[in-house]
Amino acid sequence: MNGAPIQGHKEDVSVKTTHEGSLLNSSSCHVLGILLNLQGFLFDSSPASSCDTLGESINLTTTIFSNLLLNKNRTCRMTFKMKLLVFLLSVAVVGILKFYFRSSPATQTSAPSLIKDNLLFMRHIEPFLSAKTNLSVETFTWWRAIQFELRDLGYFNLTQKRLFEIFPSIPIFGKPTADRVRSCAVVGNSMNLKGSGYGRLIDSHEAIIRMNFGPVNGYEEDVGTKTTHHAMYPESAMDLDNSTHLVLFPFKINDIEWIIKAFTTGFYGRSYAPIKSKIKANKDLVLVVNPAFMKYTHEVWLKKMGLYPSTGFMTFLLTLHVCDEVHVFGFGADDKGSWGHYWETLQDKNFKTGPHAGTHEYKIIQGLADGKTIKLYKGS
Repeated sequence: MNGAPIQGHKEDVSVKTTHEGSLLNSSSCHVLGILLNLQGFLFDSSPASSCDTLGESINLTTTIFSNLLLNKNRTCRMTFKMKLLVFLLSVAVVGILKFYFRSSPATQTSAPSLIKDNLLFMRHIEPFLSAKTNLSVETFTWWRAIQFELRDLGYFNLTQKRLFEIFPSIPIFGKPTADRVRSCAVVGNSMNLKGSGYGRLIDSHEAIIRMNFGPVNGYEEDVGTKTTHHAMYPESAMDLDNSTHLVLFPFKINDIEWIIKAFTTGFYGRSYAPIKSKIKANKDLVLVVNPAFMKYTHEVWLKKMGLYPSTGFMTFLLTLHVCDEVHVFGFGADDKGSWGHYWETLQDKNFKTGPHAGTHEYKIIQGLADGKTIKLYKGS
């Protein structure tokens, strides 16, 4: 027979060879398509559609390897370069899948609020207002209900315009030359910092974010001495040095008007607590948190538990957004279950977390720590 085709079967073999070659060529095209879909999934789309895309990728990758490596008949005439291309594309799919599952909070904690969320998607939510921010009606409606804002979206837009006539129109969290910060310490105000001795460890980080009334003087051994960012709202405001970023959490239009007037004419409006008329800080280092980020925190991470997220939890999420490494200090209750502040003597032993879902917020932080996404220091 000398390798000659059997009479009467030449057409069948040709058809089979063509079919299998087409299968692999088609598979290589599908792999490329899946990669493009994954790219869109990771950077453009909602994480809710992730399961279908990932499942399709796994099944297709398995099919390709079966055709490439387990075909014993050797009837396919696919070129070496094409086989190599399909193989490399398949490896890329597997690599993307591994990266996704390692980054997804759904794989790092059993907290219900994280099931459909992931960190890559979160980084598409703009954390700070800018001159280009266009707040949606839906977001504004949610935000205005936090503290019963009576004015409308049009008035908000006018106030936002005035805001960026004074402060930088493009917010920069860290150094102007870097998109992200390598290592951040976010320092809460929990009583568990008292006697912790974390001061030097906190000061060793590139960015150190404190919040609200948390003092440093007199507590250096436990909380450190350095501050690069200080998160606050008007009722918790304090003066800052010229090198510290002021991070404002606005819960109503009045809060944005406060930051404008506190740096100019002075603020003389009313609120539920006393407010500083003027503040000492560097106006070029002012960052105003985007209400859309606040809404996102409440609905995606907290699943609408509590009336709205605490300043501490939102500050923590901001660090996930901009920092490569996040080290968390001073969150949660102390070892006696008390939710007081490290500089206070707690009078009410039954004091909890007010309108915030403090226990649930802490469970989410603990879940991320268990998944090695962050490092959580529990103090004393």
